[in-house]
Amino acid sequence: MDAQECLQILRDVKDVAFATADENGMPRVRIIDVMLVEKEKLYFCTARGKDFYRQLTEKPHTEITGMNSEYQMVRLSGKVKKLTDQKEWIDRIFEENPSMKDVYPGESRYILEPFCIEDGQIEFFDLGKTPIYRESFAIGTAKAPQKGFEITDACIGCGKCRRICPQQCISEGTPFEISQEHCLHCGLCYENCPVQAIIRRGE
Repeated sequence: MDAQECLQILRDVKDVAFATADENGMPRVRIIDVMLVEKEKLYFCTARGKDFYRQLTEKPHTEITGMNSEYQMVRLSGKVKKLTDQKEWIDRIFEENPSMKDVYPGESRYILEPFCIEDGQIEFFDLGKTPIYRESFAIGTAKAPQKGFEITDACIGCGKCRRICPQQCISEGTPFEISQEHCLHCGLCYENCPVQAIIRRGE
C-alpha cells in the first residue's frame, strides 16, 4: 500500500464524506464525489453557491474519509487548493465522470469550481484483516501523522499491556514494544499501565 493506492480507494468509493467548519466553527459533513486521482493528488469540485464552496474558500482545509466493501478505510486530511483554468478542469472532470452531464447540463457546468488536495496526511485502516492493519502516509510537503501510543524506557516489564491488548500487538522487550501497524489506538494499554510508561505518539 502507498499514498496513491490510498487515494485510489477514495476514487473507487467515489461518494465519500468531506468535513469542513462553518463561520461559527461548527463541523459540517457532506457526501462529495472524488472526481480524479493522479500523481498523489485528489480532485473534486463544487458549485459557487453552496455553503461547501464558501467554507472551503474561507478556511481552505478539509478531511475526507471513505470505506470500501472490503472494510478498508482511508482518511485524508489536507489543505485545499482552488485551481486556475477553471473551464479546462471542469471539462476534464466531466469527461472522466459523464454522469455529471445529467446533473449540470450544457454550460451550467461552469458554475462549478475545481479543487485539489496536493499536501496532506493519509491514514489507511484495514478492518478486514486479523489482526487489523494500519499505515500512514504523506503527500506533497506534509509530514506523515504520528498517532497511537508507544512504550517508554520507564517500562518495568510487568506484561499487563501485552495481556490486555485487544489485537495482541505488544511484544516483550526492554521496553515492551507496540507493533504500530496492528494497533487500534484504543488506549487500553495507556490507561492500565501501572507506572505510566506508555505515552501518546507525537506529543
